[in-house]
Amino acid sequence: MNLIERNKELMKKFETMINTADDKLAQELVAPDAAFYTPASPKPLYGGSGYLSVVHWMREGFSDVQWHITDMAADVDKVAVKWDLTGTHDGEFMGIKPTNKKISVCVMNFYYFNKDGQVINDIAAEGMIGILRGIGAM
Repeated sequence: MNLIERNKELMKKFETMINTADDKLAQELVAPDAAFYTPASPKPLYGGSGYLSVVHWMREGFSDVQWHITDMAADVDKVAVKWDLTGTHDGEFMGIKPTNKKISVCVMNFYYFNKDGQVINDIAAEGMIGILRGIGAM
């Protein structure tokens, strides 16, 4: 299997990891020293556990949140993914009380891989605006 196909397969496993919050998969798929910057934390979050903390943060506001790959373009060291993020705003999110509104938001991320096939960086487009619009906060 070439690196492009490997990276596509890794992203399918990554989709399973974030939708199930599988810590074992997170440790396998995310490099331990990978730093992630998100609205969920004022400091960078590291490794698979750090990445999953963002998933758990999202689930506090959207208990049924799911990410589905709708398109993907891969290279030997990176993958661009178009996600369809869905969920119901049934918990407090960024200080906003639950609205019980259902959201469906298009999110774009770029994932960068090390030579071992682990995610070392995740650059996200501004999907937060779509989420806030979806719950009526904007």
